[in-house]
Amino acid sequence: MVYVSQQAVPKSSSGMNRDLFYGYDVWLLTAIIFLIGLGLLMVASSSITVADRKFQDPLYYFWRQSASVFIGICLSLIVLRIPLQAWKKVSGFLLMVAIVLLVLVLIPGVGYEVNGSMRWIRVWPFSIQASEPVKLCVIAYMAGYLVRRGDEVRTTFSGFIKPILVLILISGLLLLEPDYGACVVMFITVLGMMFMGGVPLSRFFAWMLVAAAALISLAVLSPYRMQRLISFIDPWQDPFNTGFQLTQALIAFGRGDWFGVGLGSSIQKLFYLPEAHTDFVFAVLAEELGLIGSLLVILLFCFVVWRTFVIAQVAESSGKPFAANIANGIGLIIGIQAFINIGVNMGMLPTKGLTLPLLSYGGNSIIITCILLALLLRIDLENRQIRRISIPNMQGYKNGGIYAT
Repeated sequence: MVYVSQQAVPKSSSGMNRDLFYGYDVWLLTAIIFLIGLGLLMVASSSITVADRKFQDPLYYFWRQSASVFIGICLSLIVLRIPLQAWKKVSGFLLMVAIVLLVLVLIPGVGYEVNGSMRWIRVWPFSIQASEPVKLCVIAYMAGYLVRRGDEVRTTFSGFIKPILVLILISGLLLLEPDYGACVVMFITVLGMMFMGGVPLSRFFAWMLVAAAALISLAVLSPYRMQRLISFIDPWQDPFNTGFQLTQALIAFGRGDWFGVGLGSSIQKLFYLPEAHTDFVFAVLAEELGLIGSLLVILLFCFVVWRTFVIAQVAESSGKPFAANIANGIGLIIGIQAFINIGVNMGMLPTKGLTLPLLSYGGNSIIITCILLALLLRIDLENRQIRRISIPNMQGYKNGGIYAT
């Protein structure tokens, strides 16, 4: 079995080769576009009353989200033209960018507070939520590290502990903001990337237990996080105070029934459900589009994550471990964040300030998610630039872009 690069394919088959080498995953692209379009629709629907009251413009949040989607698409078109090799070269530098961003946000006058958390850096006329670009930076760094030190990570304790120490540093800076949700997502994503990179199960699960114990301790020792846990267990015990968000979200799900009350007809978004266009947009979607609409969104996220892991597997089998690691990281971070957000909306998980990728309002979130998905499509494109064929008696031959295996 051999792998033939684009240059090695005869020019006479140019029509077929264009389809093979320059085509994108149409189904994946369709799912992404559908989720982005549905997200814009739900942001407009869920925020119309709040936006009218605060800014006298019912579509205020919709226009801002549309602008962020436009920026995300423009940056995605640039990312699609950047070879994976370039990301590999700057992966170490990206870690330094992540650390600098997380330090800057903690400096008074540079970072500023929103809802009790120092998560934002004002760069006129924009605001940067530090934890969002950090996701991209850490995934790229870990992908490069697992390639450079893969054998060391898999076989020695010192090789395994080094990226864990980096992760602890990143997590510590996130907790100082505080941003417990982003910390949990990053921790699980990096550990998942290491597991998929071949870390032995025993060592992986041992550190998973340590990480889980640490995260649970942080939740229990913090009064407001402990209050969230208590209200999550029984939100109806205090439905007008600590359990207010969750009870209103559950009412939205109940009103939605099978087919929903109709797009734009939600009652819970009318000042009942806090953060209806950000953290709880899925509850509004469930109320307006019902169980059928909710299941469609969940299936679309499952499909995107599944395709991500398929692309990673193809990259791995094509001898591109860096691309495979990045694809695994993208699949993990999107899947974990969607799982947590939907779980919170349905009352399955404690309330966390995490957006639903591609659907929730949030400029930084949608831009970084678009970049991550563009990076995934670039990986898929480079996978298609290697055509797998069978040539007998070619073992050990390597010439003109043909790699025998």
